[in-house]
Amino acid sequence: MLNSVARQAIQQLFTRSESVEVSIRCSPSSKILQGVVDSFQMKGRGLIIRKMFEAAEMEFETDAVSLDISGLMGGKIRMKQATHAIATVTMTESGINRAFKADLVEKHLQNVESEAITDLSGGEPVSFRDIHIVLQPNRRVKISTMTDLPNRQDVPICLSAEISVERRRRVVFTDTQFDPSEISEDVCWLSEALMPGFVEVLNNMVDLERFDLDGVSLRVNRLEIEGKQLLFNGYAEIEHFPGM
Repeated sequence: MLNSVARQAIQQLFTRSESVEVSIRCSPSSKILQGVVDSFQMKGRGLIIRKMFEAAEMEFETDAVSLDISGLMGGKIRMKQATHAIATVTMTESGINRAFKADLVEKHLQNVESEAITDLSGGEPVSFRDIHIVLQPNRRVKISTMTDLPNRQDVPICLSAEISVERRRRVVFTDTQFDPSEISEDVCWLSEALMPGFVEVLNNMVDLERFDLDGVSLRVNRLEIEGKQLLFNGYAEIEHFPGM
């Protein structure tokens, strides 16, 4: 019964889910009558978060959890205190690129007034569009975008960078290197000059708080790139069971 209730509650966190599996570990099973379980484990695939962010896979397994007995009798899972869980989130390259088209993300790319950028646009705000990321080995990515300046349309920017996590919450791009291979020579200098400002925008917008769920906050210890997948490994802080 508790497995079923937990699965239904967690499914409600996502706009859409391909599958969500929940298991409750309790040995001996009689401990559940005292409101104690050894752990909750969740495995989900094909998850859509906040109608726009795609997680190909998400897994977490909690520490021991103390539950409210009165809630258990009514088929509710209410935690007496917060707990932690080991967590893994997997995103695909294609899913990351679709996320850059989400309204919540695009608003950070429109009408940017950073001094590093407006110095090159005559003081006018600048917008970035058509962002595309390619995952590469050794935690590196290739990033391209387009922008328009008052006196020059369709200015391409292309760079490579190392991707890492800052303070367990923010994805940042470091060791940036300008990539002129796909940029015409006449605009290359302008593209390279715009690159630091564009990187500054990226480093101020990719905050993992946007992936927080009802009662669940994610913290990331490290990230890795495996082929066309980006893996976040860390832990989840669970204040209450989702929806309850």
